[in-house]
Amino acid sequence: MIEELRKLAELTTTTAPGPPARPREKGEPPKSNIMVVDDQPANLNLLEELLIQQGHAVRSFPRGRLALDAAARNPPDLILLDINMPEMNGFDVCTRLKADGKLASIPVLFLSALDQTNDKVHAFRSGGVDYITKPFQLEEVRARVETHLQLHRAREVERELLEKTLNGAVKALADLAHLTSPTLTERAGALRSMVVQIVAHLHLPDAWQYELAAMLCLIGCITLPPDVFEHAYVGEKPSAEELQMYRAHADIGYLLLSSIPRLENVAEMIRLQQMETANWANNDTAEQGARMLKTVQELDRRTLRGIPFQTACDQLRAASAKYPTKFLDALKDYSPSRIHFEVKRLSAAQLQPGMILQDAVVTEDGSLTVISKGTTLTVTLVERVQNFARTRGVRDPIQVRAPQGLYHESQRLRV
Repeated sequence: MIEELRKLAELTTTTAPGPPARPREKGEPPKSNIMVVDDQPANLNLLEELLIQQGHAVRSFPRGRLALDAAARNPPDLILLDINMPEMNGFDVCTRLKADGKLASIPVLFLSALDQTNDKVHAFRSGGVDYITKPFQLEEVRARVETHLQLHRAREVERELLEKTLNGAVKALADLAHLTSPTLTERAGALRSMVVQIVAHLHLPDAWQYELAAMLCLIGCITLPPDVFEHAYVGEKPSAEELQMYRAHADIGYLLLSSIPRLENVAEMIRLQQMETANWANNDTAEQGARMLKTVQELDRRTLRGIPFQTACDQLRAASAKYPTKFLDALKDYSPSRIHFEVKRLSAAQLQPGMILQDAVVTEDGSLTVISKGTTLTVTLVERVQNFARTRGVRDPIQVRAPQGLYHESQRLRV
């Protein structure tokens, strides 16, 4: 039987349309990395030979657990998966794959002798993208593998393009907010840092959504006077009017973002970030993101009041209904960055991104403030100062706080 199938494979690869199959030449990169999981050695050998002829790199495993361990170390581009296997069946293997954020996007094609409708439904519900019934035709396997690899590549390209586009758009929006309030930018950076660690620790899918939500969760506060934001955010005896103004920022942020395609979840996270409820749907991305924002903001507030970070985490554990323990556990080894600064007096030409203005930058005649005191300089802002210096002139030296090591001593302006 196996010999007949081999002959069929040779026939189909020579008569099928398209370029002829050929093994990869030495040093030539594979078209893709495919994993085959089947407890029958004959099936493994046959599929491996077919796929290698098509120029793919193939890894074969007789057990699902072995395949899961290998996938975690080196994720494949596609998996061909049998169902009836000892120790762990194919449905369980696929479910485990889809529960891992790093592996969930890998297309899984089931290969099985089970041909009942409920078996196929179970396969798709566990996360499979296709189902091929044994005994299979090798040409059909080849065609479906190529189709799903192309779809997978297209999705990955679209996802990467989307993330780059959105990150670029959001960075521009964040830069505008930075011009309005440097304090907001500093707090957004602290919140983002914590969220990145939580998402990585929990292996959450679509990590970019949580990160963007953290970067923009305070964007609605650009409507607030700086002192109102600082009083209300830190919680140092704000007035009732200040609290009312501050609490409106979540809805303002939602309105700013909700009309941007693909940012619906991010906008909803921001809208819900102040919600006081224990009735959260743990599997809902927007609600989980909102609880995350609420947690990191409260930690940030407490550290601003001088409470050590891990002490603040312990305090929030006592209110686990509001602040999920899994988020706090993910921050167990986290500590806010401690950057040492040096005060320097520089010309406009010597400014660099990352420096913080000790005083406002003003035009030479004093009639216009170019950038406010306390602003952290970005590439765009450095260019703005230098443009003003060339056209209208700015008062210098400009006093800044520079992270140690950012600016060499030899470059210091001598005054």
